[in-house]
Amino acid sequence: MSPDDEVCLCFHVTLRKIRTYLARENPPVASLISECLGAGTGCQWCVPFLKHLHAEHQKGREPDLRVSPEEYARTRLTYHKTNERDADVVQKATGE
Repeated sequence: MSPDDEVCLCFHVTLRKIRTYLARENPPVASLISECLGAGTGCQWCVPFLKHLHAEHQKGREPDLRVSPEEYARTRLTYHKTNERDADVVQKATGE
């Protein structure tokens, strides 16, 4: 993803905003990323990705997701229909 791509699609929170929040606030737990414009509090799709970004920040790495914004948004639509995340996309994006 590029910095201006949205991680939280419900509230239009970009990767850049999340990176800035993590650098400025250094939250001790990933759930506090919700203070960044409500990220993760809508449909919950982005929660595992937010956890990954937080973990990367905690390790001193630049938080990133290795997935195209198109694939990310497309699999979110599937999540809304099935309430199940595509494990391959989560693994691809987070490297976990």
